[in-house]
Amino acid sequence: MSKLISEKTKEVFLGPLSKNNPITVQVLGICSALAVTSKLEPALVMGISVTIIVAFSNVIISLIRNTIPNRIRIIVQLVVVAALVTVVSEILKAYAYDVSVQLSVYIGLIITNCILMGRLEAFAMSNKPWESFVDGLGNGFGYAWILVAVAFVRELLGSGSLLGFKVIPQSVYDAGYMNNGLMMMPPMALIIVACIIWIHRARNKDLQEK
Repeated sequence: MSKLISEKTKEVFLGPLSKNNPITVQVLGICSALAVTSKLEPALVMGISVTIIVAFSNVIISLIRNTIPNRIRIIVQLVVVAALVTVVSEILKAYAYDVSVQLSVYIGLIITNCILMGRLEAFAMSNKPWESFVDGLGNGFGYAWILVAVAFVRELLGSGSLLGFKVIPQSVYDAGYMNNGLMMMPPMALIIVACIIWIHRARNKDLQEK
């Protein structure tokens, strides 16, 4: 029994990281993936914030799922998510104000993030707290690694730095290299996300056919 539970937990956690990724497969949370990935730091903070919120909102909804009237379940889910988003937003303002300013309205818009509402409705409402927590972590990490990958490419090629530290040596610039300013523009985020989706689906073509 414990083996079956561990296998199920493993599948719940690992699925969103690859074969059922919320961005590359379900195509959810695209807006923030395009908007906050010009630099690595805000992308990391956004990914961590979404992971924390989706994991704990899953747990809360799972704990009270049997007491929620069906006709107001969406309202209850929104209230839970809004409360957690407010807490995270205030923490960021207190301890990482500069990043909070960079993320602007996108922290608040987590309330309407399709990934959160999808997991609450599709998973937390019908599963126990532990499985719901693991599902939240898996989907959060699956979302976060896409943001980090996009931000890594954009900041590295766009400004020659990562997390504000210069990575490309001056000798490379002296040899004629120039930062690609296009990488810092929103359309490049869309192109990079599209490339990741293309590569991901090409590699997982056999799994999708099955």
